[in-house]
Amino acid sequence: MEIVVVGSHEFTLGFQLAGVTRLHHPTSDKEMESTINDLLKDSTVGIIVVDNSDLAQLSERLRERIAESITPTVLGIGTQEDNTLRESIKSALGVDLWK
Repeated sequence: MEIVVVGSHEFTLGFQLAGVTRLHHPTSDKEMESTINDLLKDSTVGIIVVDNSDLAQLSERLRERIAESITPTVLGIGTQEDNTLRESIKSALGVDLWK
């Protein structure tokens, strides 16, 4: 299973330096949604890393699909607090690890 990073060149640069090779740089909200949809269907992808601000721009329907997805797991990373990972872990384990 691979790690895939989706976002701007600035967002993906650190992951690229760490050795992640599957990077996607969508240029519009529509292209972002299409990229995420395609990656959710890809059986070789284990983790999708996306900037929190990009996740917030996705349609409600796609965000619900992401929240329900176990594999691949979608991680929102950024300066804003995001409960997506927390809710995914809580859903998978049945325990809130942050308490």
